[in-house]
Amino acid sequence: MVEDTILSEQKRWILVAPPDSNGCKLLLAKAANELQQSRVGNQTGGRVFLFLHTDNIVRDYNDYVSKGIKFVRQPAKEPYGTVAVFQDLYGNLWDLIEPVSF
Repeated sequence: MVEDTILSEQKRWILVAPPDSNGCKLLLAKAANELQQSRVGNQTGGRVFLFLHTDNIVRDYNDYVSKGIKFVRQPAKEPYGTVAVFQDLYGNLWDLIEPVSF
C-alpha cells in the first residue's frame, strides 16, 4: 500500500502498487452512497475488467493461492499468453496474465 487517505466521512481512497514499482499504481475509492454500494462487486455485470500482467504466472498463481485468493479459472494457455481468473474481496474478476511477449 502506498497511501490510505480519509478525505471525509463519505470519501476514502487507497493507493496500491506492486513492490518496487515506480510506475504502476491502482487507486481504490470507497463507495460513497447507496447507489455506489449496490454496484460493489458487480460493476461489470460479472465480466473481467481488471488485468494484471506478470512475468511468471506459476510463481504468482501459487503465491496468491497460498494467501487464500479464490481463482475461478485455473491457468490456461491462450494465443496471447497464459491466463488465470481470480476474484477480489468483493467478487470483482481479474485476469492474471503472463503475455507471450515475456
